[in-house]
Amino acid sequence: MATPSEKDIARVKALGFLHNRGTDTFSARAVSKNGTMTAEQLANLAECAKKYGSGKVCFTSRLQVEMPGIHLEDVENVQKHVAQVGLMIGGTGAKIRPLTACKGTTCVYGNADTQGICAELYDTFFTGWADVKLPHKFKIAVGGCPNSCMKPSLNDFGIEAHRLPVYDMDKCRGCKKCFIGAKCPMHAISVQDGKMHVDESLCTKCGVCIEKCPFGVTEPVTKPVFAIYVGGTWGKHTRMGTRLNRFYEREELETMVEKVLLWFKDNAYQKERLGAAIDRVGVEAFQAAMESDELLRRKEEILAAPVKERP
Repeated sequence: MATPSEKDIARVKALGFLHNRGTDTFSARAVSKNGTMTAEQLANLAECAKKYGSGKVCFTSRLQVEMPGIHLEDVENVQKHVAQVGLMIGGTGAKIRPLTACKGTTCVYGNADTQGICAELYDTFFTGWADVKLPHKFKIAVGGCPNSCMKPSLNDFGIEAHRLPVYDMDKCRGCKKCFIGAKCPMHAISVQDGKMHVDESLCTKCGVCIEKCPFGVTEPVTKPVFAIYVGGTWGKHTRMGTRLNRFYEREELETMVEKVLLWFKDNAYQKERLGAAIDRVGVEAFQAAMESDELLRRKEEILAAPVKERP
């Protein structure tokens, strides 16, 4: 087997093959739409790993699958093998990285179809923007509730589903042991002066309390809304994502991802993460840009421009 040169290592990294340190082999990163694969796809990856790699597969922190031990000569063979089941090797570089989502409505706490949302965003942005060079990597996560399993606040763009309780206090009987309060994980609900009281400073709008009162105090709420976090990072430099200042409907999510990406492309310097750019320009200026459609009107201009070099 040929020893890979530095040029070869850089070339195949752009294709999703990461050099295995201290060896002549690579790990091929197979990308899923939303952290979920079919049994047929997993069987294909197992066969591929056995045929071209070390016979092992590794699951990444972003729910993708890597096959280590791939030789340079087999890069194209691996690409063709996984393509048989609709998979691709990729997810590296200064671009939109593979998206992640929690399991959504199969979870007892799941407020929204995170898998479906993630798949739609994958098609629009991971696939649709594949040729767009960004200043740095851009990570997207979709979470179904404030339990934050997918850590939306630590991604460049994080989505978190909520259900907003609606209370009909005329139906409250002031039960000594409040059924709703007993279910609230944040202990935000108590009985005061014979009526249920909600401490809004504690309530996370997780939706657990909805329809838990036998007397109908918490009315049925089926439509989720979404909190959006931007500019989160976790690693050498840690930054909690900036939470945008309102809840969003599902129909708005794609537009908001596009606005944030365009702002990132228009404002960040090469090798500068979104959060660092937001802090440099200012959170208020960023928020104002999100409330305007100016970025969308300038889309073609922004995408055509090269990434800015640091002054």
